[in-house]
Amino acid sequence: MHMNWNFFQKRNLNFPFLFFLVCRRLGAELGKSVVYQETNGETRVEIKESVRGQDIFIIQTIPRDVNTAVMELLIMAYALKTACARNIIGVIPYFPYSKQSKMRKRGSIVCKLLASMLAKAGLTHIITMDLHQKEIQGFFSFPVDNLRASPFLLQYIQEEIPNYRNAVIVAKSPDAAKRAQSYAERLRLGLAVIHGEAQCTELDMDDGRHSPPMVKNATVHPGLELPLMMAKEKPPITVVGDVGGRIAIIVDDIIDDVESFVAAAEILKERGAYKIYVMATHGILSAEAPRLIEESSVDEVGLLLNLEPRFAAVFSGNNKMIQSMLNCLICL
Repeated sequence: MHMNWNFFQKRNLNFPFLFFLVCRRLGAELGKSVVYQETNGETRVEIKESVRGQDIFIIQTIPRDVNTAVMELLIMAYALKTACARNIIGVIPYFPYSKQSKMRKRGSIVCKLLASMLAKAGLTHIITMDLHQKEIQGFFSFPVDNLRASPFLLQYIQEEIPNYRNAVIVAKSPDAAKRAQSYAERLRLGLAVIHGEAQCTELDMDDGRHSPPMVKNATVHPGLELPLMMAKEKPPITVVGDVGGRIAIIVDDIIDDVESFVAAAEILKERGAYKIYVMATHGILSAEAPRLIEESSVDEVGLLLNLEPRFAAVFSGNNKMIQSMLNCLICL
C-alpha cells in the first residue's frame, strides 16, 4: 500500500499515525514517496520504489489548504500512472468540492470537473464516505464506493448517550429530513424538523438572471405580459415535532459553518429540549466554528472524520469530540 506519508507528516495533518495503523491492520507496506514544493511554489512528486503492475492505495485527507491537497493528489496519481501501476485507488474520506455539485447562479459544477481531473490523472477507483449528494457518484467514469458512516454514529448514540430512548432526532432543515428520518427509524425514535433556515435557492430573481432576458424599449403586446415573480420571504424558525423534555440529536453529513447548528440549538432549547447533541460525519469547522460551538447551547458534538488535532484543545467542559476514522478505513 503506497501512501503519501511525507506529505502528511510534513503538514501535520489528521493523525499521521493512522496510516501506520491501517498498514499494520491490513498487512500491507507503507510506500516510499516524497512530495514537496519547490521555491517557486510548484509541487513535485517522487516515487522512491518500483510500483509496476501493483495495486496502489493513496490515502488523502483534506486539510485547510484544499487546492494544494487536490493538486498533490493529482500529481501523485499521475506519477503512479506513469510508473505503470496496475490500479490506483484513492481513499478520500471527505471528497473536496462536494458542496459544488449543482449549478447555482452563474457558477459551475466544480465537483464534476474534479471527477474528470482525477480520472485523467490515472485514478481507477475511489473510496469515500458520505458524499454530500449521492448523485456525485455519477460524475465519475470509474467505480466509486460511497461508504456509510451511520452505523458508527448509531453505535455511538446507543452506547454513549445516556437515556437515548428519550431522544428525538432533529433535522436542522427540510433538506436534511431524509437523513434524519433514516436515523430515527433505525433507533425507533421520534423525528423533528426545523423550518425557516436560510436556504440556497435557484430562482432566477435570486441570481440576477431573467428568462426571457430583459430587453430595453421592447414592445409588449396587450395580454402577453409576463407574470411577476413574488418575492420570497424568509419564514421565522419553527420546529415541527415535539422536543419538550427530550434529548435533541441533530444529525447531518458536514459541520462547516456552524451558524445554522447554533441557531437550531437555541430554538430547541426554547422548545424545551434539555440536552442537545450534534452528530456528523465530516467536521470541517471553518473560521470561528469551534469557538461558536463552545459558546452555544450545544452540549456535545460527535464527529467521525477530518477533525484536526489542534481543535481538540478548544473544546472543554461539556463538549466532546469523537474520532473513529480508523474503524471506517479498515472497512475497505
